[in-house]
Amino acid sequence: MLLGISSFTYGWAFGANGNPPVMTVSDLLRITSGHKLKCVQIGDNAPLHLLDKEGLISLRSHAKGIRLEVGARGLTREHLERYIEIASLVEAPLLRFVVDGAGYEPSELEIISAIRNVLPELKKRKIVLAIENHDRFKAEQLRNILDAIADEQVGICLDTVNSLGAGEGLDWVTSVLAPFTVNLHIKEFSISRFPHNMGFEVVGAPAGKGMMDITSVIEQLDGYKKCKSAVLEQWVPWQGTYSDTVALERQWAEESIKSLKGISTFKMIT
Repeated sequence: MLLGISSFTYGWAFGANGNPPVMTVSDLLRITSGHKLKCVQIGDNAPLHLLDKEGLISLRSHAKGIRLEVGARGLTREHLERYIEIASLVEAPLLRFVVDGAGYEPSELEIISAIRNVLPELKKRKIVLAIENHDRFKAEQLRNILDAIADEQVGICLDTVNSLGAGEGLDWVTSVLAPFTVNLHIKEFSISRFPHNMGFEVVGAPAGKGMMDITSVIEQLDGYKKCKSAVLEQWVPWQGTYSDTVALERQWAEESIKSLKGISTFKMIT
């Protein structure tokens, strides 16, 4: 298992909420090398389908010694096929997909059908498809999808916070999905009650300074020997201005990388 970073480590810098991007994939690779990490996941906030073939090949050549992983959103057969080709061109062994897209929420049967149709290409190109737990689907629904497909080329990208959107906590989601997890999104969080007591607020935090027991999650995943990479993602609260928010995001990233590299479980994978 390799420790790495993602374009969602710097979600604001990559242009979240319609802001102008102030970071590029080249910057992401430079930061990865600077921290002596060996894995980068390029998500749908830095869409690789906007690059031509030459651009993708150039990206691979610049990522010397770094495991590239590709992320996309909107799991249709056509989009899957497009991103399998992209993953192949950049020599990415893992393709992470968020199922839903803008105006697109397929059923479990539609998801199973789309994935079965591309299984031969995944096998041919030796690419593992990782379906992310992302709000709408509960853990057992995702497990049912994986059970129906029943193929080692398809697994789970386990995000440590997203399933709160489906009303499920990390301990439960990990217990259900750990046997299928091939990629981990380390996203620290904290939950606090509003001063008026009418509800809770969920916000991000630097790794190690929130409520997540990352060591426990890693130990559970290690037991199945399937999870090959763990990448840092962040939910940095808006700071009033774009520049201040990006600055805090960079600060948190530095703190989080240092914290994660200091965990004994991660020493062997940095």
